[in-house]
Amino acid sequence: MLTLEIFRALLLGFTIGLTGALVPGPMLFATIELSLKKGWLAGPEVVFGHILVELVLSILILFGVASFIGSGAISAVSIIGGFSLTVFGLLTVKDAKTTASAGLSPETSGLKLTSNPVALGLITSVSNPYFWIWWLTAGSALVLKAYELGIIISIAYILGHWTADLSWFTAISGSFSRGKTLFSQQTHRYILYACGTFLIFFGLYFMFNYKGAAQLF
Repeated sequence: MLTLEIFRALLLGFTIGLTGALVPGPMLFATIELSLKKGWLAGPEVVFGHILVELVLSILILFGVASFIGSGAISAVSIIGGFSLTVFGLLTVKDAKTTASAGLSPETSGLKLTSNPVALGLITSVSNPYFWIWWLTAGSALVLKAYELGIIISIAYILGHWTADLSWFTAISGSFSRGKTLFSQQTHRYILYACGTFLIFFGLYFMFNYKGAAQLF
């Protein structure tokens, strides 16, 4: 039973993590530019810097979890997190066409790159408003919900989330290091539609049935 719960948490973390990784931002553009100069390892190295930031945030969330469990605060966080997931999903679907058309073009970033990919992953994460909105709402709610089933389940969810980041950005850096894109604009758009739809339905379920949401882990 525990093995199944761990697998569910990994899968959920991966799926939700992929929806965030697919949306272009400073880290994606930086990865593309670095991969053209340094090869496929740019992706994993940039993601490592990103993971360092999320590791600190995850520890802070779990460190303060004792004050949430057993009070009404966890319910409030779940409702806010579910609402945020729904909004993120709607925005993903709404902007899918524009994002897919422009999001994988390295010329659009205009970033002043540091020579250290790890530092770049850290900087592009903490400087992205979307990153903070996500972790202060939906991200914290999901980590706390997973924690209700135990620290192992929560860690599994976080690892699934990081696996999605690592997989996507490694694929991007590997693709651009060879001078071509991994997906066509149409394929990228369809993936964004699917991810956005998933976020909408999961967010609504999380918001209106937060007590049963733990069963998804």
